[in-house]
Amino acid sequence: MKSIIGRKVGMTEVFAQDGTMYPVTVIEVLPNAIVAKKTLEKDGYEALQVGYEDKAERKANKAEKGHFQKAGVSYKEGLYELKGDEIYGKNVGETLTADLFKAGEYVDVVGTTKGHGYVGTIKRYHHIIGPKGHGSGYHRQIGSLANNGRDNNRVIPGKKMSGHWAPHSATILNLTIVEVNAEKQYILVKGGVPGPKKSIVMLRTPVRTNKKQPGVKDLVAYESASEEKKGE
Repeated sequence: MKSIIGRKVGMTEVFAQDGTMYPVTVIEVLPNAIVAKKTLEKDGYEALQVGYEDKAERKANKAEKGHFQKAGVSYKEGLYELKGDEIYGKNVGETLTADLFKAGEYVDVVGTTKGHGYVGTIKRYHHIIGPKGHGSGYHRQIGSLANNGRDNNRVIPGKKMSGHWAPHSATILNLTIVEVNAEKQYILVKGGVPGPKKSIVMLRTPVRTNKKQPGVKDLVAYESASEEKKGE
């Protein structure tokens, strides 16, 4: 078992030598710096805490600075936990790079979905719509925010209001890795993955293998194929 953190860039396409086109998702995989190790004796489980993407020193608070300086790594934007026997042997201060995986391997990709976007209370909480006739000016509004005379100077937390509805964690199983480029720090995965562009995703060893899924062989990057066509 192994896993790594990356950022979804977008989708493109690659071509096999026979001309077959495959849609792929481009995942940027910057070095995952190991900041801490979770141990069975102290934490009850084994995992690596990694930091992803550098951030300016001025943006780090005192606690973060101490945590990163103790590990001997630069300040990071986010901290994530990764599990896997193949990566747990690494020490604090080392990094995980895109070449942890190889082309042709299957992976599970975990991300956060877009959800339904910003919606009103009628759609989000199934509130009753107002009358549509007889000059009514109230149709799909949120209604009164009064609190029976209590704390009328504020909205009590938990009030059902409009907002971003239903983003949640989603996992796509058994996707094929088409290409791994450690130098340019990206991984191409066949098909789509959850989440919008620039969202954080995790690639991990599949929890169950789908033996019926066909592999992808002899793939050539879209840019390379385009250059060959131009040459013709």
